[in-house]
Amino acid sequence: MGDARALKDKLYEAFNAHDLDRVLQCHSRDGVLVTPEGVAEGHDQIASFYEEVFKGFPDLHMTVWHTVFCADPAVTEWMLTGTHNGPLMLPGGGVLGGTGRYVAVRGTSTCTVGNDKIITHRIYYDQLELYSQLGGELVFDDRSSSAGEGRPSPGD
Repeated sequence: MGDARALKDKLYEAFNAHDLDRVLQCHSRDGVLVTPEGVAEGHDQIASFYEEVFKGFPDLHMTVWHTVFCADPAVTEWMLTGTHNGPLMLPGGGVLGGTGRYVAVRGTSTCTVGNDKIITHRIYYDQLELYSQLGGELVFDDRSSSAGEGRPSPGD
């Protein structure tokens, strides 16, 4: 089994260079990328995810804070920083045009390796942290109420 830590370090170098070809070279052709936005399976979908990220944040950079030293899986804590100057897909399917806002988002990720390629890469970060830095607000639908009206009583 390959060394997940070394492969993940190569992935971060490629990510920071915004080198999509090198990013894909780190992943198995049928690899899976799991993010808060959803699941990407295979090179085409993984490439699409990274292309969107690089387009939305042309100066995006990852700074690694902490790594867990083990062969597999590789676990890393990091900070993403960059300026939102391009389109960003939103959870509801809409697109947020470039806001010009600088973001700094903390996160963690883990990956497993097979045949010297990443077969599963899971990325976790707080979407609310990102969206609030982009000027978004948390809005509840009409069914919610600050006074708790309309909530069932205990025992209902």
